[in-house]
Amino acid sequence: MKQQVIIFDTTLRDGEQSLQTSLQVNEKLQIAFALEKLGVDIIEVGFPISSPGDFKSVRTIAQQIKNCIVCGLARCIDKDIDIAAEALKIAQNFRIHIFLPTSNIHIRSKLKKNFNQIIEMTVHAIQYARKYTDDIEFSCEDAGRTSIDNLCRIVEIAIQAGAKTINIPDTVGYSTPYQFGEIITALYTKIPIIDKAIISVHCHNDLGMAVGNSIAAIQAGARQVEGTINGIGERAGNAALEEIIMAIKIREDLLNSYTNIHHKEIYNTSKTVSQLCNIPIPSNKAIVGSNAFSHSSGIHQDGILKNRKNYEIMTPESIGLKKIQLNLTPRSGRAAVKYHMKKMGYQDKDYNMDKLYNIFLQLADKKGRVFDYDLEALAFIDNFNEPIDYFKIQSFNIYTNSSGISKALIELYCGKQKHICSHSTVGNGPINAIYETLINITKLPINLKKYTLNSKECDHNILGQVNVIIAYKNRQFHGAGLSSDFIEASIKAIIQALNSIWRTRKIIKNKKC
Repeated sequence: MKQQVIIFDTTLRDGEQSLQTSLQVNEKLQIAFALEKLGVDIIEVGFPISSPGDFKSVRTIAQQIKNCIVCGLARCIDKDIDIAAEALKIAQNFRIHIFLPTSNIHIRSKLKKNFNQIIEMTVHAIQYARKYTDDIEFSCEDAGRTSIDNLCRIVEIAIQAGAKTINIPDTVGYSTPYQFGEIITALYTKIPIIDKAIISVHCHNDLGMAVGNSIAAIQAGARQVEGTINGIGERAGNAALEEIIMAIKIREDLLNSYTNIHHKEIYNTSKTVSQLCNIPIPSNKAIVGSNAFSHSSGIHQDGILKNRKNYEIMTPESIGLKKIQLNLTPRSGRAAVKYHMKKMGYQDKDYNMDKLYNIFLQLADKKGRVFDYDLEALAFIDNFNEPIDYFKIQSFNIYTNSSGISKALIELYCGKQKHICSHSTVGNGPINAIYETLINITKLPINLKKYTLNSKECDHNILGQVNVIIAYKNRQFHGAGLSSDFIEASIKAIIQALNSIWRTRKIIKNKKC
């Protein structure tokens, strides 16, 4: 019979501790609502005594969240517990999570105490917290480096004192999966009353094994897993919950477990956390990275088009994505080229595949990645090796005052005759002014979907590289610009995308004729 694994999210507590700037209350509330919609069982929303701001955010979230248990962290100190209870008491269901170090290095060098004193503090704190709620979680900080005998002793005493959940953290990411699984097994073997509490785990990623350790703990009997969305957290981060959740779903044959998670909310939750915490998701990040469901190898692309299970153990739709992504690169085969042409509405008879594929490879070798509109131009524009850019920069002037209002005056060469098109627009900042000015010049109903600016070193000079994604009539067009001046790089990037749009419009017009 499958057993439930309780999902305990600490993005708003352990995850937020790693941010360069604290989240505002409204931002934390947005993340809490996303986690509630995702279906996590418990949300650890903060450490109330740490600051007035954290107290306020814990209380606000506790008032708003209705479908999850709301949890606050406290040290084994009466005042900590009082403040946590005060912040949480407005919630329909709340938990107080108290913690105390149990490893020798922490007890001796950090607290200057002995193990017997730790036991006394543990018993007192649990019993004191039970004045406010029966839902008490006790964490053995640095359990991964605590002797098994001491760990078993304090876990048994904590259960006797009234803790309903016992958390076994690998606080510094020291354990290996086999070792951590053995720790959990030892608790179940050596503690007679272990069934009176839920065993939880909280793993850090210092050696890159947080998820592996968490899975090993589940196999050994742990029934609650703590982690963060996207794996954010102290140092190298926490166990990434989206990875654990999908591992439980995909390998239910091995783990014999399930969660209450709404899996199709995973991607949106990940994106929300990334944006509000200002932590980009690495492209190769498992489950939610931009490359997680993309395929560049021609062999893989052919296999995916024949049967997605050939190279995908889960579908994009299972986490809330709607697309299959076959990147067009020098390694792509004919199957991927044909797929992209069909996706744009073209039949085999509309173009010469042999000719198209040969010139596609030439362009891909030069450009690295080819987009569908490039492919379209290769198929239908003569002499594509010397493409005509309809819009070219002639001059620009950007002015910004101290209030942030900017004015952009841009002149472009337009068309073969290179007649000058110009316009001047006021905007909220230089990028907005540039964008609005270019819309007025080109008369194209575009929408700037994404703008990124990165630095790049070239011959000991620092250059700004701007990448944009522009939407036009349900299609997306990419542009890139490189310059020592980020304003010029921005104009170049947007104009590159506009030229791609212009070529696409020309192709569509010619096809209709």
